[in-house]
Amino acid sequence: MRILGLSCDYHDAAAALVVDGEVVAAAEQERFSRTKHDASLPVDAIASCLAIGDTAPDELDAVAFHEKPLAVVGRVLAARQRRGPRSLGGFAREAPVLLRRNLLVGYHIEQALRRLGATRPPDLHYAEHHLSHAAAAFHPSPFETAAILTVDGIGEWATASIGHGLRTRIELLAEQRYPSSLGLLYSLLTVWCGFAANDGEYKLMGLAPYGEPRYRDALSEVVQVDDDGGLVVDGRAVRWWGGDPTRLRRLAELFDGPPRPPGAPLTDREADLARSAQDLVEDAVLAMGRHAAELTGESSLCLAGGVALNCVANGRLLREGPFADIWVQPAAGDAGSAVGAALWCAHHRGAPRRRRTGGCGAVADGMAGAQLGPGFGADEVATWLDDEGVPHHRAGPEELCATVAAALDRGAVVGWFQGRMELGPRALGQRSILADPRSATVHADLNSRVKGREGFRPFAPAVLWEEAQDWFEIDRPSPYMLLTHQVAADRLVPVVDEPCDIVDRSRVVRSQIPACTHVDGSARVQTVHAETSPLLHRLLRAFRDRTGCPVLLNTSFNRAGEPIVCTPEDALATARAAGLDLLVVEDCVVPLDGGAPAGSS
Repeated sequence: MRILGLSCDYHDAAAALVVDGEVVAAAEQERFSRTKHDASLPVDAIASCLAIGDTAPDELDAVAFHEKPLAVVGRVLAARQRRGPRSLGGFAREAPVLLRRNLLVGYHIEQALRRLGATRPPDLHYAEHHLSHAAAAFHPSPFETAAILTVDGIGEWATASIGHGLRTRIELLAEQRYPSSLGLLYSLLTVWCGFAANDGEYKLMGLAPYGEPRYRDALSEVVQVDDDGGLVVDGRAVRWWGGDPTRLRRLAELFDGPPRPPGAPLTDREADLARSAQDLVEDAVLAMGRHAAELTGESSLCLAGGVALNCVANGRLLREGPFADIWVQPAAGDAGSAVGAALWCAHHRGAPRRRRTGGCGAVADGMAGAQLGPGFGADEVATWLDDEGVPHHRAGPEELCATVAAALDRGAVVGWFQGRMELGPRALGQRSILADPRSATVHADLNSRVKGREGFRPFAPAVLWEEAQDWFEIDRPSPYMLLTHQVAADRLVPVVDEPCDIVDRSRVVRSQIPACTHVDGSARVQTVHAETSPLLHRLLRAFRDRTGCPVLLNTSFNRAGEPIVCTPEDALATARAAGLDLLVVEDCVVPLDGGAPAGSS
């Protein structure tokens, strides 16, 4: 049984192929089009998934779409009607795009498949959006039964849901509905702090530890969190689809002024607002989690939806919530809903659940380490480099890891391109930039010179699972970088003088691995396992043997405003533009003229 899952038309369009209940391929359209958060019909991602799965379009048993388009149109109409005649002008402008996008989804999918060789219309099914998220959360998880919590901006009407996963079945038990939306609130506050909605929410999360929650009471005047995590919203003060947030005068009064213009200097106000927003999100997620436990009686929880990418909230839910274990879908946002739609359809048709062994250390899941995109053979890469006249040499695994470990120890910043591309926003060692976490200067250099992004933003550590507890307060695998943990107390160093400036504070040495220790002593940890990432695991061992440190800084292989690299061509172009010192593509080592190695004096 072959099911194609699709998501598109809002942000992060993606395709996924499920064969006999197993996710065999999944990819985001942005990686092929090179347009970040590309929302268009994922034709290139479809073609890639079908090629990986050796599947012709006519061999598909069904196509599953991640939401119900007619329900979306109904919700927009109802919301406009509630606002009265003044909203009709806006609807008149939106209507052509809204109707074309939602009423013609099936037609556009059929035409795309025909361009790929289909000779008949697909058997097309539409899943509710939060059911797609729930399926993406539960079906690949390591649990036979579990509570399910999905939280995002909005689906058709639902903005959050609680479900119960029972082997191949999912029962949705409760939901929150628009305009009660934790995801939309967080996006609004992201924009208020000068970042882009649907792109800058992780920046707000990263900014929060620099601030104090002094706007928490102000937020409570317009948004309250009830006992089950629902939001009670003052619609007079907060209009989700209001366009220009500067028109929200009540919020300007509460937040000591209008929104920060994008690119303007960050102040303590934005940091305090970020912290207040983060605290509210954590309180709401914790309340929702407790409600999910009450409704299901389960001790395990599965999470998905865009808010599930908030690893700080996930970590607090694990520490303070009622669950013994939590599994978060690595592509928790809308890209993952393509996986969920396909799995929902497959299990509805009787497919069994599949989990690959050795997925997360001692635990197996169905996401294959998120390594579900296209890969490239070593001989293919070497031939391409020869044809392009790019100097390189090939090395076996032992020589390769020894060479790269030595370069990292000398302060080099390395582009690392291996195997099949990851699905989701986190680079997990397939399309990564690696650096020495012990350096006191590499954090600032990576943010400014290499990545071209805000200086306050943290970097994540990749650590050998076998030694993770020696470096972090962690008691379970974290292969998808979706939980935060504190750096171990004996790895911290005293801070004598704490600067006032936000960016200056980000440069303070706080631990033995300062390049990936955040201002509050936390880290978004990726545990690396020999079963799913054998070469990265081997590199970490080589670096440990050389330096005594089993940790590397791991950040996504891209620059600001660009998607993560997909192909060797993308990798070489980005490595050159970013000024990397070394590029490794499969077994090919490419020296680059990146200037002075990052972290060198």
